[in-house]
Amino acid sequence: MSDVFDSLVGQDRAVAALRQHARSPVHAYLFSGPVGSNVADAVVAFAAALQCPAKGCGHCEACRKVLNHVDPDVHVAERSGVAWRVDDLREIDRVSRRRPLGLGYQVMIINDVDLTVSGAAPSAPALLKSLEEPPSRTIFLLTADDVPEALDTIVSRCVEIRFQAMSEAQLEEVLRRDGAAPDVAATAARSAGGNLARARVLMRDPGLGARLDAWRSVPERLRGTASEAARIAGDLSGAIDAAMAPLEAMHAEDLARRTREAKDVGLRSVGNRKEIEAQFKREERRFRLEELRFGLSVLTSAYRDRMVAALVELENPGESADARAAYRVSSSMAALDLLVETNGRLSTNIDEDLLLADVMLSLSRL
Repeated sequence: MSDVFDSLVGQDRAVAALRQHARSPVHAYLFSGPVGSNVADAVVAFAAALQCPAKGCGHCEACRKVLNHVDPDVHVAERSGVAWRVDDLREIDRVSRRRPLGLGYQVMIINDVDLTVSGAAPSAPALLKSLEEPPSRTIFLLTADDVPEALDTIVSRCVEIRFQAMSEAQLEEVLRRDGAAPDVAATAARSAGGNLARARVLMRDPGLGARLDAWRSVPERLRGTASEAARIAGDLSGAIDAAMAPLEAMHAEDLARRTREAKDVGLRSVGNRKEIEAQFKREERRFRLEELRFGLSVLTSAYRDRMVAALVELENPGESADARAAYRVSSSMAALDLLVETNGRLSTNIDEDLLLADVMLSLSRL
């Protein structure tokens, strides 16, 4: 590759800004964009460019250390709970005040910025203090899917680099470059919802096609009985469990790679193993939720197609046919309303298996 930013497909404006800032950096940046828009890769690439004498060549020792996650001056911080704690941010501030061991910067990557501004111990002021009084050789790189207005003071202390969701064509391009066959890349890209990280998992999933068929077939399989609804819910839950296997394998491979690379530079093991494993658990939890949302979207499309077909049938004469078609239209509309409500319930931290059982039973009654 010609530089560290070449892999960031579909983010031309963000990449142009990053190349410019690598030559004349400020003390803090906020990388924002929807899940899967390649923010994580962009942050690491920018950190490499900051440490690189050539501003991100991609092949020098400085770049390789950052890209392989073994640069001692690049620190990655992950929150352990739903929001950052004050004590965690104070520790980040303490580390940020060290002098760099190398010739570059002390780079502090703070992922998933989610701060509190009220309560007994609000965390936003702790980070704000670090951003307002940064050491001269320290650069903060913050990431967030979305930043609420309450954190405007944090945003005002940073240069914001915005990323956008990737199109199917862009995802397909990346997957084919990663080695996926054309048909696999097309299916994975179509099923990823603009999320590159999810697309890379799906391209390794041989069960994706069967899972799509399972969700599409739900309207025809439901027979109005509770036992059949429970059986379908169990099948779908099992399919979601199986969908996790490629991601778990990728995490195991990533940890093994990091361990090898750490040993290659003289370290006994990966220094931040607990943080890495905690990050993997968060990614797996997020992927499972995304997989359920994906399935519900496929089911929504199936009911929408069912309704359209019934509307077309209503145009044909025949009293009995009209009655059956009218029923399918009304029941499909009720199903679509139910699925909209179900998607809303996903944000309430509800048990997915219970949710699936409930929605299948409710659909069977329509």
